[in-house]
Parts: sequence; structure tokens; C-alpha cells
Amino acid sequence: MHKHLFITGANRGIGHCFVKEYLSSGWQVTACCRDPSKATQLLEFQQTNTQLVIAKLDLEQLEQTNLNSLKIPKQKIDLVIHNAGYYGPKGVNFAEINLHEWRKVLEVNTIAPLALTHQLFQAAHLSNPCTIAFVSSKVGSMADNRSGGGYYYRSSKAALNSIVKSLAIDLVSHNIKTVALHPGWVKTDMGGPNALIDPETSVIGMQQVISSLTEQQSGSFIDYQGKTIPW
Repeated sequence: MHKHLFITGANRGIGHCFVKEYLSSGWQVTACCRDPSKATQLLEFQQTNTQLVIAKLDLEQLEQTNLNSLKIPKQKIDLVIHNAGYYGPKGVNFAEINLHEWRKVLEVNTIAPLALTHQLFQAAHLSNPCTIAFVSSKVGSMADNRSGGGYYYRSSKAALNSIVKSLAIDLVSHNIKTVALHPGWVKTDMGGPNALIDPETSVIGMQQVISSLTEQQSGSFIDYQGKTIPW
């Protein structure tokens, strides 16, 4: 039986590349995005991949979302990748705090991944064993913050990292491992054209980290090259 990946933010950038790589490896993939009708690349994949299911999921509307409406395949999920993210306004400094935007960043990057994990767990969608990977960012590292600023995104990823660590402890008895991943500075809509690596390089590296993740590493913060990042 094929293994099953459930991924958010699957319609572009890193998420789209994850879908491509796991489909090519023979996995069943449930790819979530806000508007499947506009996910042209996913729709193209679906024409030649019967293992791909595209699901409409808005992470800002999780409380109104019934998982049954996503038509998730009955096969248990072996890997969850929380990839969807929102950066918010760039160049934010201490004098320009916008609470509405900050809440939106926290909702998508921090609250939704935990809430969705809880829903999948409660609905018994997760396999035994299962791995849950959270695409975080090095900017969420306290030790690495030498430039200040970035309040919305930094705080959302630092909080996400804390969630990953707690889940590793709380879910160990269910044979579930977790990991926070730093994808590197990637050439995507969020990363911009000056980024250092392409999505394929990042995703292939993160795939290797996920596939080789040990129980001892569960709850760790690891970059796409397999290096542990300080909290």
C-alpha cells in the first residue's frame, strides 16, 4: 500500500515541490490549498496522477471546517507537512505594529498547525507510526536573532517551535514524531528572487531529514541540510 502525505499550502513554492517529489516516489498525496480552482499546477498533476487528491482548506477558517468535507482518502496519514505560511507586511519595525496583521500571521503560522493537528488526531486519521513536520524558519530562533525587527513572523515561528517541542512529548506514546524544519532562504513568492536556493534543493533536503528522523530527534529544530538549529 502506498504511504499517504497530507500537506497544506500545496499549490505553489515549497508546497508544490513537496507534492511533486512525493508523487514521484509513489505516495498518495492529499494536497490542501485555499482555492483549488486556481491551483493550476496541482490540477495539471492530477490529470496524470490518480494518487493526488486536492482539498479546499482555509487555515483562517478552521473552526468552520469539517474534515469530512475535505474528502481525505480513508488510508491513514503517514506524514503531515504543515507548509502553509503567511509572512505579513515586510519591513515592520517597533513603531509600526498592526495588531490585525499580527493576529493573521499568528493564526496561519502558529494556531492553525496545532489546531489542524488536533483535528486530524481526534478524527483518527494519523497512522502508527506517523511523522508531523512543521515548516518553520531560522528567524524563529532566539539565538540567531541579531538584527531585531520582524516581529510578526519571528514571533509566529518561535511559538510554532514551542508547539513542535510540546507535541513531541505529548504524542510519543502514540508513536508520532514531530520536527520543525528550516527550509533555507528559498526562491519563492515569500523568499523573493534574491534567495540563495531553489525549492527543489530545499525540499529534497527536508525529505531526507523527515525520512531519517529518529525518536531521539523528535521535537528538534533542523535545517534542510540536516543541521540542528539552536532555539
